[in-house]
This record gives sequence, C-alpha cells and structure tokens, in this order.
Amino acid sequence: MLTILGRGNADFCDGVTRRSFLKIGGLSLGGLSLPQMLRAEEGSGVGRSHKSVIMIFLAGGPPHQDMWDIKTEAPSEIRGELRPIRTNVPGIEICELFPNLARMADKLVFIRSMVGARDDHSPYQCFTGRPRGAPVPKGGWPCLGSVISRLNGPVNLSVPPSVGLSPKTQHKPWGDNGSPGFLGAAFTPFAPEGDEIKADMVLNGVSLERLRDRKTLLDRFDQFRREADSSGAMDGLDVYHQKALDVLTSRRLADAFDLSKEDAKTVARYGKGSDKPQDDGPWARLDQFLMARRLVEAGARCVTLAFGRWDWHGSTFKRSRENFPMLDQGVSALVEDLHARGLDKDVSVVVWGEFGRTPKINKDAGRDHWPQVCGALLAGGGMKTGQVIGATNRLGEYASERPVRFEEVFATLYTKMGIDPHQTTIKDLDGRPQYLVEPEFLPMKELV
Repeated sequence: MLTILGRGNADFCDGVTRRSFLKIGGLSLGGLSLPQMLRAEEGSGVGRSHKSVIMIFLAGGPPHQDMWDIKTEAPSEIRGELRPIRTNVPGIEICELFPNLARMADKLVFIRSMVGARDDHSPYQCFTGRPRGAPVPKGGWPCLGSVISRLNGPVNLSVPPSVGLSPKTQHKPWGDNGSPGFLGAAFTPFAPEGDEIKADMVLNGVSLERLRDRKTLLDRFDQFRREADSSGAMDGLDVYHQKALDVLTSRRLADAFDLSKEDAKTVARYGKGSDKPQDDGPWARLDQFLMARRLVEAGARCVTLAFGRWDWHGSTFKRSRENFPMLDQGVSALVEDLHARGLDKDVSVVVWGEFGRTPKINKDAGRDHWPQVCGALLAGGGMKTGQVIGATNRLGEYASERPVRFEEVFATLYTKMGIDPHQTTIKDLDGRPQYLVEPEFLPMKELV
C-alpha cells in the first residue's frame, strides 16, 4: 500500500489527522493485489452508464417513531417528547427536528413500514439485502457495492467503483464497509484507510513532518509519478500495474477527498459535524456526505458511509436533539446538492439502520431493540418522490399498511442502476448462478 512515514498522531495544518480521508488504502487486499483487482474489474466492463448509489447507514437502529412516523394519538409512554411539523407535501408530517428535510419532502420518500429485520447489530442486511439466518452460499453474499463493481465495472480506472467511508469502530460490525462475499477480494469496497498499514510501497524519504499541508502532499504525488516514469520504473509493468499506481497517485481520486477544492459555501452548507466516535459506534461527520457526492462525480458507483450511533437504550430524546439536526443538515445538503448539479436522476440515496426501536419508552427514557418494523428514507435515482410508503398501527408496533422488505428496496436500487435484478445472475464459488434478489421480491411499483 502507499505508506507515508511519520508520527502516529500527526496532524496536517488544517487539522486533518492520519485518519484523514486523504490517506489512500492498500495496494494489496486479502492477498490479492490492486493490479489483479483492476484486471478483474476491467473484465466486468468499463465506462458503462454512470448510475450511482449513496447509502447512509445509521448504526444501532434509529427510532422510526421519533423521526418519520410520529404517533401523536398514542399514549405519552409511546408518543414521547417530540412533535411533528408539516412538510412541503400536503398531508406528510415528520419530526420537528428535521426542518430542512421538511422543506424538501417533495424530493424524498419516507418508508414507514420496513419489515424483515433481525435483532442483529450489523449493517449486513442493509448492505446485502439478505437477512441473517437465510441460506448462504459458500463465501457469503456480496454487498451492494461489490455486486455493482462486478457487473458494471469502474467508470474510470483511477477511481474504485465501490468506496466505503465508515471508520473503524469499537463495535467492529458498525465500522464494516461491506464484504465481497463469493465474488472474491477483487471486488472488495475500497476503504480510504486500510485495516492494516504495510510498507508495500513507500514514498522514499518523505515523512508527515515534511508533508504537513495538503498541497505539498499532492505535489509529492505528482513528483513521484514523474520520477517513476523518467527512471523507467514503470516500463516493466503491465497496464494494470500502471493503473494501480494511477489509483494511488492520480489527482482524480485524491481530489475527490480534498474538500479545499470545493466551493466554500457548499462546504459550509454540509457542515463538519464531529470526527470523534460516538461511544462504540461511528462518528457524526458531516463532511463525508460531501465526499460521497464528490466521489460519485469522480466515478464511484456505490459509496457507503456510517453516521452516528443510534442504539439509544437511554436518553433517547436528549440524543435525538443532538443527532437529528445533524442528520437533517447532512442529508438535506446532499439531496439539495444532487438536484442542483443535475445528478438527482442518476444518484440514488438510501438512509436506514439495522432495525427499529420499541414503541414503549423504557425506565431510562430510551427505546430498546424492535426488529418488527423500522423506517427508511430514499431520494434521487429518478424515483417517484414526495410520498410516504406504508404505515404502522396507532402504537407503531407493526406494519399495518404496505409492509416493505429490504429485498424490495434492493430490487429498486438495482433497477435504478440499470441492472435487472431477476434476469441478471452471478455464479457463486460452486458455479451456481445466484439471483441478485430472490424472484419473489420485485422493484417497488410506487418508485419505478
């Protein structure tokens, strides 16, 4: 991997640490080199239509009945402290702590009746569309980004088609960026910070102490490329090794992570949030929403990110008042930006967690695990927006209208990517063709 030597906790002049998104991860992954990954991806087809998905994972299970499905008629021990507000779509109301989303509800889809979740603290179902406990082929089910990488390949060989921005977390599953399953390591989502730092490739003589601002770092990348070319070091490499160096040293990928190149007003609109872990979960970093948009513009087909830690068994309403406004700012800025840049037909956005929360508030003013029903928010992708899909009963206990399965959402996302989820199959490690989504689960007719 590309390694830059320096102090363990060194900061750049703008405060970005070694955990910065400017760090470019491994040249090798799971025993498979990046040149091999690129070779495999090119075999899938490069440069097809650039449809993308941005998935925002709310680790821990957000409280659906305090966000998009306020139960004003329920008893106080169910209803809680938060109140609904009107949106710009007549008849749709959401929590008062989401005023920005309320003003753009015509660009959103609120699903209030997600079913089929498991009481499992991981993004597995959100990333694969497959429930835990279902039959698994040898090697495991691949995540959405890996499937898209396998089928559509990279838009640009210097930008990985699937990128995961989730940081390492104390509860490890919440920091997962997705697994390639039976597709193999060639289709592992690219994580800007690798799990392990190994000196496979070193910018000789360069330390973080000498590269304390971003411009110097990028200039050194350029000098490194020139020196490698002029010395003939690249002459003996095949095209895939050259492309591997392109991924690591190309300005295209580095620029996507470099927010100093973005308009200052746009950066301010997204905000910064916090890069400190929330307890044992991810950070509440807002600039990753902007990085996701920049990555899909640069050529990524699937970007996943984790925002906040939502496993609130206590102090739900205190934590809601802290996290809801940040989520409101990040998602609304992203959706607004996609529309302003003409990307709303090509980029699908999905916001969800692994399950919902109990209707009844516990003695610690929290809500416990409730896989019976949960919620989701969708936007973009040319979907039919400005609507609510499904409903729960008066107490928010179960889906009373139009239950929606995770598999249906996946079928919809694949369809919006230009992939037929029922005609397209991928062979597993035993050579058996596997459907992307089981045939009984269709794209949601309300959206396509």
